Amino acid sequence: MVLGKAGAVAAGAGAVALGFAALVTLGTFAASGTTQGSTNNLPLSSGTVPAAYQPLIQKWGTLCPEISPPMLAAQLYQESGFDPSARSPAKAYGMAQFLEGTWASYGTDGDGDGKADIWNPADAIASAASYDCALAKDVSQVPGDKQSNLLAAYNAGPYAVIKSDGVPPYSETQGYVRSIKSLARSFTAPTASVPITLSSQSAGAIYYAQTKLGTPYLWGGEGLPSQDGRFDCSGLTQAAYASVGITLPRVANDQWYAGEHPSRDQLRPGDLVFFANDLNDPRSIHHVGIYVGGGYMLDAPHTGAVIRYDTIDQQGYIGATRVTADGAQALPQRNADGSITAPNTPGQGAAKG
Repeated sequence: MVLGKAGAVAAGAGAVALGFAALVTLGTFAASGTTQGSTNNLPLSSGTVPAAYQPLIQKWGTLCPEISPPMLAAQLYQESGFDPSARSPAKAYGMAQFLEGTWASYGTDGDGDGKADIWNPADAIASAASYDCALAKDVSQVPGDKQSNLLAAYNAGPYAVIKSDGVPPYSETQGYVRSIKSLARSFTAPTASVPITLSSQSAGAIYYAQTKLGTPYLWGGEGLPSQDGRFDCSGLTQAAYASVGITLPRVANDQWYAGEHPSRDQLRPGDLVFFANDLNDPRSIHHVGIYVGGGYMLDAPHTGAVIRYDTIDQQGYIGATRVTADGAQALPQRNADGSITAPNTPGQGAAKG
């Protein structure tokens, strides 16, 4: 279907969105899906890890029972956004953000070329897994959830976990454990339907975006008075969810990780829908909209356009995200230069040692 004027499309799609809002007011769908098994060999969700790194993370994510490929992916994403050239002010380097001193102890030759290179993604991924498993061994006698104890040791050190007989009572450490375990769900391929979590928040986000219909697009727009209330695509989705108390990151390819990823036939109003230049690399995501039902989204398309209803049947559709408050809270923050700051881990978790 070729879209005509925004007003004609809005009339039909608006009815879909309003019908959704009424549905939320009257009741909710029952949640579906099953809990993940205890195995650590969990497959990665499609489109969440750059294709070049997916087999490496899948392989090394099973190095010991306490880790899994989605958990390892969550750590790497939170450390660097899968950027092998990342470097931090704390002098932590590479995709896994190792300090040179720690690398000297745990650096691993992941690709068998005879050297462990902190800048080599194959080595960094292998070393991150090796470091995790070494920590897991250090706290193996501590009671409680093995993966939680490992993550706590990653943030606070093994001694703190041993002394506390589990996750220490530090808000930073407890936050790190929660965020990685929550973020790992975004990297885990669903074994069944993604739970349907229709709520007043989904309806509220759609309602907010509807109130902006017809607003001109502005690159970098966040709806500020100084910007005449204009938005770009991720500025609109960020503001829409902020209106219901959920804080999303500023850019679309970070918003992609704010929850689990329903398949096309599982889409529900309120899901975020994403478009990428390379379907094998989530770092190439360049556009996001809010799904309203019936194959349509609310979005701020591009310069010269206005906020409107568009079909999601467009080139580059990479998938969708069912936003949750926990998923959004787990996401790292980007600095002005685009580098990542991991939430709840200023310095410690991001720079191991």
